[in-house]
Amino acid sequence: MQHHDPVGTRQGEIEAVSDALKSRLTSAENVLATLAVDLDNELRFSSGLVALTDHRLLARDAAGAWREWPLSEPGIALHLIDHAGIGTLELQGAQGQLARWHYTLEQQASALRLLKLFGQRMAVAVDPNAGAVAIAGLADVDELPEAVEAQPPPSTWGLLRLGRFAKPYRKQLITGFLLTLASTAATLVPPYLTIPLMDDILIPFQNGQQIAIAKVVLFLGALLLSALAGWALGWARTYLLALVSERIGADLRTTTYEHLLTLPLDYFGGKRTGDLMSRIGSETDRINVFLSLHALDFVTDVLMIAMTAVILFSINPLLALVTLVPLPFIAWMIHVVRDRLRTGFEKIDRVWSEVTNVLADTIPGIRVVKAFAQEKREADRFHAANAYNLQVNDKLNKTWSLFTPSVSLLTEIGLLVVWGFGIWQVARGRITVGVLTAFIAYIGRFYTRLDSMSRIVSVTQKAAAGAKRIFDILDHVSNVPEPVNPVKVKRIIGRIEMKDVGFRYGSRAVIRNLDLVIEPGEMIGLVGHSGSGKSTLVNLICRFYDVTDGAILVDGTDIRRFAVTDYRRHVGLVLQEPFLFFGTIAQNIAYGKPDATREEVVAAARAAHAHDFILRLAHGYDSLVGERGQGLSGGERQRISIARALLIDPRILILDEATSAVDTETEKEIQRALDNLVKGRTTIAIAHRLSTLRKADRLVVMDRGEVVEVGPHDALMEKQGAYWRLYQAQLRQADEEASDGAVSERAAVQVALGTHAAHSAGLQ
Repeated sequence: MQHHDPVGTRQGEIEAVSDALKSRLTSAENVLATLAVDLDNELRFSSGLVALTDHRLLARDAAGAWREWPLSEPGIALHLIDHAGIGTLELQGAQGQLARWHYTLEQQASALRLLKLFGQRMAVAVDPNAGAVAIAGLADVDELPEAVEAQPPPSTWGLLRLGRFAKPYRKQLITGFLLTLASTAATLVPPYLTIPLMDDILIPFQNGQQIAIAKVVLFLGALLLSALAGWALGWARTYLLALVSERIGADLRTTTYEHLLTLPLDYFGGKRTGDLMSRIGSETDRINVFLSLHALDFVTDVLMIAMTAVILFSINPLLALVTLVPLPFIAWMIHVVRDRLRTGFEKIDRVWSEVTNVLADTIPGIRVVKAFAQEKREADRFHAANAYNLQVNDKLNKTWSLFTPSVSLLTEIGLLVVWGFGIWQVARGRITVGVLTAFIAYIGRFYTRLDSMSRIVSVTQKAAAGAKRIFDILDHVSNVPEPVNPVKVKRIIGRIEMKDVGFRYGSRAVIRNLDLVIEPGEMIGLVGHSGSGKSTLVNLICRFYDVTDGAILVDGTDIRRFAVTDYRRHVGLVLQEPFLFFGTIAQNIAYGKPDATREEVVAAARAAHAHDFILRLAHGYDSLVGERGQGLSGGERQRISIARALLIDPRILILDEATSAVDTETEKEIQRALDNLVKGRTTIAIAHRLSTLRKADRLVVMDRGEVVEVGPHDALMEKQGAYWRLYQAQLRQADEEASDGAVSERAAVQVALGTHAAHSAGLQ
């Protein structure tokens, strides 16, 4: 059987539609914008087209039929609606709706562009002098990128941004620099002493003169002292700067992690866990190694080269110039290789984060992997990511492996040139053998440091790539900002008022024109189809996101005027899938109030109906909970989550599908715990099973991001509106499940009876 690629098929169909459009255009007609209509009226994948020209609007359906509307038609208007991943474009005329098209949000940018240009053409039709006009609600259309811009490669100058982390250690760094200067100077003394040793002692001795013992002792003593001074100064410098670099690295890690915790939820929604862990862990370690070892070596190399050059020119300027012959070639090679290394190391970082992403996905989900027997598949994923990492590293190593020997070759050639030129100078009597010997010793140090500097290029580019990935986090500004002058949160009563609230995810409207007042101590049930905006609304109340339009007021104050941390201390949250941290039961219950006493923890557990099962554990409240609550049932984890919320005594309580993932008996136990939790608190509950919200004072029915009904259960049932339809649908579903269960049970009984009858016949 052949398998077809639906995406490729649809793309081919869209191209065919575009060709058909060209054949319908007049010679003077220009297409301004098009929209690929990839859904039909029943929301199945299809291929249609809406096109805007400078004179008319054309549309083609999946059957190939074309329709058109001139822009001069009276009362014509376009309206765009997007909800739950589906966009709808409606064409209205003076007599009502003319046409309607559906599309996936992949086409949203095209739809917004078409809508904007349509508005501009209509404005020009009314007022020819209007030109390009701003359409209300579409101010952000111009900001939609045609394509995602490639990020610039990391720059070595980005390492200078680490300077702000070095400021607290200015004195230590200055001391370290002075120690480096002194230790470098000490290491340059021995080659200089070779001049008098050769010219005043060894060569005269070869010519028959007596050796002056006092001079020998003096020179050898000076050599020993310089060696000891270089060792002591080098040790002090290395130790001091290592301490400083470790603290800079620790500060960098801490600052990055603290900033990461302040970022909104949508930032984490677009990132992989393994990538973030790699940035805070591996990248900061890489920067730390660079600062503690290689940056110090680089400074030493620069000082050594500069001071050696000064000494060489002071001894013999002409011979010193010959020494510098390889420098332009080495500098050119470093410039060429640096760019390749810079982009290469950033790519290696991205590829390595993919390896850690596989681990971050697989290890927490190991039960699912084993349950579906997908060990080989996950091993293959890791093998593929690791193989690609190896491939990228091999490609970069080709460049690096050629660069390093080339630098060494150039320095060797430079040394040969100095030897040749120096011998020629000695033969002409312009320099002594001692001077040439000192020159060779200094040149050995000079070229060694030059070779070392060239090798640092690799480490520097790795650190620059790491710094860029770290500052990508630090430069990200939270879209839930702290107020400049926050209102002090003393005591919250719990009155919540939403005034004309609107919220958009990017270009998709999720909440629209929502007005709602929740009184203190009132329990509200949020109901509606999936994607109606229930969870988004509670996220806005918790201030995980900020509203796009309107305001949310708590006790009459806009929640954006509260400090985020102060406000959230008064909000309790019980999620559908409770998250428990690795630690003891008591530590998890006291997570929101770390200074809670054991008596307070036990009281919260009792109220959450968790005390009894906790005592049955091996170590009671001191029993360790595995990562994500491994070892506890879903109901037990949920009751610990309820105890955690009870302990902070919040005035506002959010219950997001708190009982949807457990069986009926466990739900009853959790419901008793929730009854204790909601007493005296403003409670907003989301539940899939509408029967669990009967105790709510009011039910708020949402649809497409709007409130369509509000009232108690009985009143809404009598009204027979949106809530009634939801309730009836759930009843029918429950009846069907009960019916299916009864049929299955009868079939099982019949099979058992048939087996028993056959067995009896066999005995007879």
